[in-house]
Amino acid sequence: MRKSRLKEVPEVDVPTLAMNRFNPIASDDSPLLFHELRGARQIDSPHKHDFFIMLLVEQGTGQHQVDFVDYPIQAYQLHLVFPHQVHQWDFSDDTIVHQLMLSHHLFEQVSPWYRVPVLQQQAAVLNLPTDLWQTLLHEFLCIKAELALKPTYWELLYLRCQVIGLLVSKLLAGEAEKHDHPSVHPLLTKFVQLIESHYRTARAVSYYADKLHISANYLNVLCKKYSKVPASKIIQDRILLEAKRLLKVSDRSAKEIAYELGFYDHASFSKFFKSQTGYSPTDFKKQP
Repeated sequence: MRKSRLKEVPEVDVPTLAMNRFNPIASDDSPLLFHELRGARQIDSPHKHDFFIMLLVEQGTGQHQVDFVDYPIQAYQLHLVFPHQVHQWDFSDDTIVHQLMLSHHLFEQVSPWYRVPVLQQQAAVLNLPTDLWQTLLHEFLCIKAELALKPTYWELLYLRCQVIGLLVSKLLAGEAEKHDHPSVHPLLTKFVQLIESHYRTARAVSYYADKLHISANYLNVLCKKYSKVPASKIIQDRILLEAKRLLKVSDRSAKEIAYELGFYDHASFSKFFKSQTGYSPTDFKKQP
């Protein structure tokens, strides 16, 4: 994939594109948009959105990179891109993708029906059975048709978004049962939410355990049971993800990023980053 920097949106960190940028009607502040993507398409520069995206793949090949992990494009897939995830793609000439965009506010309203475990959201690319793909395509196209009507019946659109979420949740629940994966414990979900708010300043497992009103030992037990890794690893992974985002997309130096992420100095940041990735921050930033 070609790499170039996004210049349209001045952003201190990773460029964040607002949903109204993709609305063909400039005066319309719609919380829900439908697009049909046909043919070769490339997003050369990693960026993120402040809204939720669903990509229903009808056909095609290529790559969709989400938070620096490449996912091959193929027919009968659903890709979920959550707010603030960094992504880019490269689609082949024969690609047909149906895309829904939900504003952050709308996603918060319907998110109870999208029961994607927080720890799985970084890899929410689902291969769909044919019957479920057909059902989801029907819902996508019904949303497309309703959006074209004036006035738009928003209550019906919200319900259709909820139906899509429940169908996806049902598939994920079935996959979890097949692989004997337990449902995510509510405390673990809260733990990940707390990390999202405090990872730049707090790394101790005891800090999060105190906020959850449990012992650090019990938090580790929960993490190992439900995510197969200790609590410290989940904290480190979030810091590492942000470091990758800033190194690849922002203009900040490794030293500035080290300070931003709460490291004592550049050397400690470099040691942490290389132990996790095998690359120095500088070498990672230079990678295509």
